[in-house]
Amino acid sequence: MSEENHDEATSHEEVTPVDEAHDSGDALSQAEAILNEAGLDTEEATPVVDKEAELRDDLLRLQAEYVNYRRRVERDRDVARENAIQSVIVNLLPVVDDIDAARQHGDLVDGPFASIANKLDTVLEGLGLLRVDEAGVAFDPNIHEALIQQPNAEIPADHVAQILRPGFKKGERVLRAAQVIVSLGE
Repeated sequence: MSEENHDEATSHEEVTPVDEAHDSGDALSQAEAILNEAGLDTEEATPVVDKEAELRDDLLRLQAEYVNYRRRVERDRDVARENAIQSVIVNLLPVVDDIDAARQHGDLVDGPFASIANKLDTVLEGLGLLRVDEAGVAFDPNIHEALIQQPNAEIPADHVAQILRPGFKKGERVLRAAQVIVSLGE
């Protein structure tokens, strides 16, 4: 680059730090304002206008790339957060099973441990954990694991007769299938 072109290029460049706290609309309007100011200062021939249009297009393209990058990063953060939550929940399922067994045996009627168990249930529900433990519903191999098939006069064929171990879902994802006995009907 010749010295004259270098001086001309540096005289039109203004480097301003980009504050990441601004949203994409502010950054775009700031960029347009800078380009508009640059256009008002230079009232020269067509090559300058072409250069300004080229710079504006480059700036808009970079802005669009930045907005897409931010969206990707936010989406990746959400996915990583969901995966971390699911991992913690899956690791807590044996604890939930033990709490359920204690409730069935009458060990969690009152007291501090019952309070802690209730708080844990509330927290897990707040994170979106759903139980799959309803008997009498149609057997669904996506959420049920059939361990036994038995005749049952009260429950129609291919319906869940009894829950042996509850299953759990978070949203549409099955974290653990419910282990069930399936009715054969009469």
